[in-house]
Amino acid sequence: MRDVAVVGYAQRQTTQFDGSPTMVELLVPVFQELYEKTGLTRSDIGFWCSGSSDYLAGRSFSFVQSVDAIGALPPVNESHVEMDAAWAMYEAWLKIQTGEVDTALVYGFGKASAGTLRRTLTLQLDPLTMTPLWPDTVSIAGLQARMGIDAGLWSEREMAEVVNRSLSDAEKNEYAIRKGGSSVEDLLARPMYADPLRKHDCAPVTDGVSAVVIAAGDAAREITDRPAWIRGISHRIDPLHLGARTLTESPSARAAAAALDLTGVEVAELHAPFSHQELILRREIGLADDVTINPSGGALAANPMFTAGLNRVGEAAKRIWDGSANKVLAHATSGPALQQNLFCVMDGSN
Repeated sequence: MRDVAVVGYAQRQTTQFDGSPTMVELLVPVFQELYEKTGLTRSDIGFWCSGSSDYLAGRSFSFVQSVDAIGALPPVNESHVEMDAAWAMYEAWLKIQTGEVDTALVYGFGKASAGTLRRTLTLQLDPLTMTPLWPDTVSIAGLQARMGIDAGLWSEREMAEVVNRSLSDAEKNEYAIRKGGSSVEDLLARPMYADPLRKHDCAPVTDGVSAVVIAAGDAAREITDRPAWIRGISHRIDPLHLGARTLTESPSARAAAAALDLTGVEVAELHAPFSHQELILRREIGLADDVTINPSGGALAANPMFTAGLNRVGEAAKRIWDGSANKVLAHATSGPALQQNLFCVMDGSN
């Protein structure tokens, strides 16, 4: 296996981009920022891979237009996944493992504000038995949260504590949409949104783009003095039908994490779009009590569709680059109620 590291990261996210620019207009400055940070040029990138959704864009092959942000010349080696861009990074990591390329630029994009996100995501449910009922994502998460509360697995107070910590940490993240925690008591006093969820328990609808550069061996060492070396990537999937699994658990997260060495992890960036889902993930993967969770604020601070998972990778890698941690964990999820989960372990040891 080749040593591969995350060596660059850039993002933009907001609740509404002024002037409703195209994805190309959003991606170009992010690519330019990465070129400046890494010292690479477009010609130095061996492979490009993106993550997005045609359903979100409302048109077929919408990702093809985004390729214009790369440029026409020189010709590029490019691929795409209809997923969060964290899975595009997995594909790029595999591409580097083949030995065909040494570097890859992975990017994701999504304008969730362009439609009604809660209903759009219903289209990823079982098309015969679930989609015709049109259960939206918040309602499904509300069912999941209620089941956990009724079973005594967590409480509304514990959910509020997750929100309070996340939004307090988000004060340090310039791209966070929500910032500043209130007291737990203040949060609990707010009205219900989708019982037992309050609005702060749900990730904000967010538009965004993000990108990372990964590189192998000496190529990574030439780009940065302290690469975030990828020591393992694992992903699993649970059954799509909600009645075929216990919603208060996440077997796919448990199995994906069990395939990795999490000993000594200091920081974990968990992609939990709803407050109670962080509690599920922490229980399933067995993180130690001294692990710092979502110092960026996580998805509750900003949740750009199809880039939020890749952002967890970038935010975790930043802790390696700045020396504040030596071993970190990044997580991405996709599908309803934590159906699909990906974990990536990185460290700073050469």
